[in-house]
This record gives sequence, structure tokens and C-alpha cells, in this order.
Amino acid sequence: MTKNSFYILLIVSIFFTSCIPVKDLIYLQDKNNSGEQNNNIAQVESKPYRLQVNDVLSVTIKAIDPKFVSIFSPTESGADGKSESALYFDGFTVDDHGNIRMPILGEINVIGYTLEEVRLKIEKQLLEEYFKSEANIFVTVKLAGFRYTINGEVGSTGTKTLFQERVNVLEAIANAGDIKTVGDRKSVVIIRQSPTGVQMNSIDLTDVNVMKSPYYYLQPNDYIYVKPLRQKTWGTGETGLQSIGTIITLLSLATTVYFIVKN
Repeated sequence: MTKNSFYILLIVSIFFTSCIPVKDLIYLQDKNNSGEQNNNIAQVESKPYRLQVNDVLSVTIKAIDPKFVSIFSPTESGADGKSESALYFDGFTVDDHGNIRMPILGEINVIGYTLEEVRLKIEKQLLEEYFKSEANIFVTVKLAGFRYTINGEVGSTGTKTLFQERVNVLEAIANAGDIKTVGDRKSVVIIRQSPTGVQMNSIDLTDVNVMKSPYYYLQPNDYIYVKPLRQKTWGTGETGLQSIGTIITLLSLATTVYFIVKN
């Protein structure tokens, strides 16, 4: 084999091993190869979220006469028009004992309860101790923002907050600036804290059937980790053009060193 043939073979082999295939970058592909596009994916029904320590709740109490309910709230309740910091300071944080502390009502245990169960619990206490049914009280309990943490090969890492009740993993990743070209979309790790312990699972975002996974819809305080592809560690470039540029640079450097040593 001539020296030129060796260089050509080296360039071609590095080019094909360093480039990232397009199929590894596309979300929600139908990998059944059935030839027909499946538009109906049966999603796994997500279970109601059960409150944990350090969750922050926004509680709104309304009645026919607003003066009677104002004493139960430290400030005007509700998430509309409030910043994340305002919701943090005005909301009710679940302490280490699983309680929230509300004006007049005192401490209320909420650990392990769903938001609907907490609403009914507060409403029942109000009717039993402070109001009659004619007051038509209306209680709303929400999380003060949907928090999750994302790390790895994404545009923006850190703890994020979305003001909506349900968030799927694709929405969370899009909110973090999407996965980088060198991020592994086939093995995105979800770490979830539950009352029974920590759960960890990997999901393939390039497969349309990921929507059937119980980890497709996130739960508050989930941690998302996007691992790097091996192409990043090679350092040859994310695209074919970048790889060629890297190879040419290396060959030029090697040629220069060869002639220096030879002379």
C-alpha cells in the first residue's frame, strides 16, 4: 500500500467513525419499519404527584365576602403575574416534618398527599372551624411552579421552573435549549425521588414509543441527565466538515514535524 493510499484510507475511516448519523438526532422516530405512520400512541397514564419535603404550594381561598378569607393568606394568593421569587416567599413550603404552616389554620400535614387531597383537607377544616356552607368558599391548591433540574449536553443546565401542571421530557429539554449535537438522545437518564426511594431510568427520545414510558411525563423535582456521545471525546468534530478540518490540521502538523525531523 502506497503512502497516499494509506492517508486516503485513514481520512475516510476517521470521517465515517467521527460523524454523528442523522438518525441519532431526530426525535420520535417510528422504528417498527411498518411502512405506515402511526399517529395514535397510547400514553401511559401518569399517577398524581404526591407532595414531598421542600415543595412550595400556592393556596388561594375565596368566598362571597373576601374580607373573611383575607386573614388566611399572608398576601394576595395566586400565581398570576408573580415572579418565581415572589411565589417562593409567599408560598407555603413543606417542611422536614411534612407540614405547611398557614395563617390561622396553623400546621397542616401534607406529605404524601396529592394536591386535590390537600385542597379537600383545607376546605374541610375551614368549614368545620370557621365557615358555614353558605359562605361558598372556594379553595385552590397548586404547586408554585413545576421545578426540575437538567444537566449534561443541553443548551442551558440548572434548575428550571415552568408554570404549568404537566410537563413532558421534550418540553423540559426544549426549555433548556435542546440537546446539543453531541448529546445522546438514545439514553436520557431520568432520576426521580419517590416516597419509596430514588428511581432511575433511561429513555430513548429517538423512538416514538417513548411516549408510552411512565418517565415521558415528568414529576416535580425530577433530574434529567443527557450523556455525551463518544464523538465528543474523540474531539474530531460534530459534523463531517468539522471532522475533515480536524484531520487536515493533524496531517499538516504531522507533515511539518516529519520534514523538521528529516532535515
